[in-house]
Amino acid sequence: MDDRELTARIKALSKAVTSEPPATVIKLLEELKRDAKPTEEQLRSTKAGVTVGKLRANSNKEIARIASEIVNKWRKLVEAAKEAKKKSQAAAASGASSPAPKASPAPASSAYNKPYDGDVEKRHFKTDKVDINRTSSQTRNNTIGVLYNGLAYRRTESIEEVVKRAVEVENALFKACKGENQEYRSKGRTLFTSLKRKDNAALGRRVMSGELPVDRLVVLSDKELASEEQRARDEELEKENMKKAQVPMAEKSISDALKCGKCGQRKVSYSQAQTRSADEPMTTFCECTVCGNRWKFS
Repeated sequence: MDDRELTARIKALSKAVTSEPPATVIKLLEELKRDAKPTEEQLRSTKAGVTVGKLRANSNKEIARIASEIVNKWRKLVEAAKEAKKKSQAAAASGASSPAPKASPAPASSAYNKPYDGDVEKRHFKTDKVDINRTSSQTRNNTIGVLYNGLAYRRTESIEEVVKRAVEVENALFKACKGENQEYRSKGRTLFTSLKRKDNAALGRRVMSGELPVDRLVVLSDKELASEEQRARDEELEKENMKKAQVPMAEKSISDALKCGKCGQRKVSYSQAQTRSADEPMTTFCECTVCGNRWKFS
């Protein structure tokens, strides 16, 4: 497929995304997946990679799936071509007369789909070489990166699995918050913090396995996002604070023998306490239940 045909198909795809039903978009993507084997130069000149890459965050799961498969296929083709070129240049430099062997799949590309075997404590979208530019919004792309870091923490799932889930979570968050607002940014930070807690590993496991759906995850409260151990500690701390806040209160009685000097009503509550030496009379503290006036006498 030459540049002209690829450009025409990408234009048709872009138009279909905004004005055609999903079935038409899926058909065009399937044709691209089957027919197109672009070089790196073609991907740059036609912007095919950018156009298809953005569809990985499409709300239609089938469109997002096919787009991811196309991007993976094209990435492998480009990496294989680069590897073949390197080997050819090395052979030419060493004076080898035999033709260069057939290029094997590039290590970076194969590692993208294999279980992670690096330091899971330090996983980050930058060190994992993840392309987080999945939407036309830099704010949303940054959120995808942050969510990737949280989901990848102490996880051995492949880069492809983690980035796919991060895109799904961000898309659900964007819909739940109805756009890029303060709630969207705040919730994104909360999800990252909850996923990165060492005592809350179960949250990341449940999200990655699909046990906890992404549309449910993004509406959980801070308390619901916490681990069982954290909730137990919080409840215990709350009980302790309640006990500390409770101070003994003198029992009050209501008397109609006492008259409020402010409003003249005889609905006065009172309590007595020994505020001076034992041989002195007790002090009576009064409060009018009608106007709130307070006074005391001995």
